[in-house]
Amino acid sequence: MRRRLITIRICLVIVIVGLVVSGVTAFPLREELMLGRDILSSTGLSTTFPDLAFWVQRVAEGLDATARAYPFLAYGTDWLAFAHLAIAVAFVGPLLDPVRNVWVTIWGLIMCAGIVPLALIAGSVRGLPIGWQLIDISFGVIAAVPLVIAFVLTRRLAGSRADASGEAASAHSASG
Repeated sequence: MRRRLITIRICLVIVIVGLVVSGVTAFPLREELMLGRDILSSTGLSTTFPDLAFWVQRVAEGLDATARAYPFLAYGTDWLAFAHLAIAVAFVGPLLDPVRNVWVTIWGLIMCAGIVPLALIAGSVRGLPIGWQLIDISFGVIAAVPLVIAFVLTRRLAGSRADASGEAASAHSASG
């Protein structure tokens, strides 16, 4: 039981860290895109991956133009960042007591599945390249892996606890 609990917690920590990193990196999007653009051009990768270089350049220009003319629009990505951090906090419950808070793990899996239609529909409507949509989808797929492991092991842990409490109750009633 102890090994299951440790594995569950490791899986949940992976998800929490992923959400925190995603959240923290959503604050400086403009600077990150400019850095990405500079790295692509200075390393020569822009000739190897011209479509990626074009897309990064286009997004960097869009963020730069928007920041100069309408800086308040970045407030929306600040809320996106905050949402990632808030979701990470939700996983503290199952981290502390996975059986009692298994519903958060299930909710996380549902959200991972929801990324697929969101990325495909919203990405198409907003004109994102399919490759970028697949990258966004991969975040849901990657996060689902530790969540599935945590879910399966949580169910097994719950079963082990039920068996152990049933055996203790049987022993107690036999001795009484």
